Amino acid sequence: MERTDETVTVEGHRLHYIAAGDPSDPTVLLLHGGIVDAAHVTWGECLDPLAREFRVVALDMLGYGESDKPDTAYSLAHHVDVVAGVVDALPAESVGVAGISMGGGVALGLALRSPGAVDRLALVDSYGLGRELASGRLTYLLARLQVLNRLSLALLSRSRALTKASLAGIARDTDALSPEAVDAAWAETKRPGVGKAFRGFRAAEVTRKGYRTDYTDRLPDLAVPALFLHGEHDEVFPPAWSERAAELAPEADCRVLADCAHWAPRERPDRVVELLRGFFEGSANDR
Repeated sequence: MERTDETVTVEGHRLHYIAAGDPSDPTVLLLHGGIVDAAHVTWGECLDPLAREFRVVALDMLGYGESDKPDTAYSLAHHVDVVAGVVDALPAESVGVAGISMGGGVALGLALRSPGAVDRLALVDSYGLGRELASGRLTYLLARLQVLNRLSLALLSRSRALTKASLAGIARDTDALSPEAVDAAWAETKRPGVGKAFRGFRAAEVTRKGYRTDYTDRLPDLAVPALFLHGEHDEVFPPAWSERAAELAPEADCRVLADCAHWAPRERPDRVVELLRGFFEGSANDR
């Protein structure tokens, strides 16, 4: 499946995305997570299979991958604004959106803000569904000690083995990850400006009382069908967040993925593709 590198300018910033699939097919926008991530890092094994039936647009969000890394706010709200601009620039009238972790929170914020632009929403181990900090006060302290993030990235960039070991924080079994997944993550640790956006996001979103953004109370107003996917062993955000969200949203389903932690598109790519394909085919049938 041929992939092309495309760009769009939003708020004066250049955003890069990978495009694949027939432009006449329904569009599915893929949003990655935070820390050291980019479109190809998380979604690399899902792109081509999804592109057989959809026009796939895998975005490097502002501050990540090949997109610009300006000195700006990297709050969830700002990411929502920028992604809304990307969607406005796409030729499709509406898109299906799938987001993981931070990208899930962005996708949900977009669907609540601009329901006419999103026809279906898939959230994987999503941020924005609760306030409880994963490690309590330690999470808050780490968000304030930004130098530790810089030091850890400097170490990871020098060692593929260390990078693979660090993925144990989001993957249940790092030995089960494809070599390509580890290589993609390691390469990203070496990219100039890596970590800047995540440090900004953490400074904006992590407070003493918990995560700043929590859309739980707004889920009954979600106007599009939603699919919540969550790894049963996720230690970043608990599966109970997605289970609760599916009960609150008017038209939603939740699937908890076995043998999976926080990085489902890399840990269980075949299962994620299967579930996303079935879900977004509903959007195509509605047209």
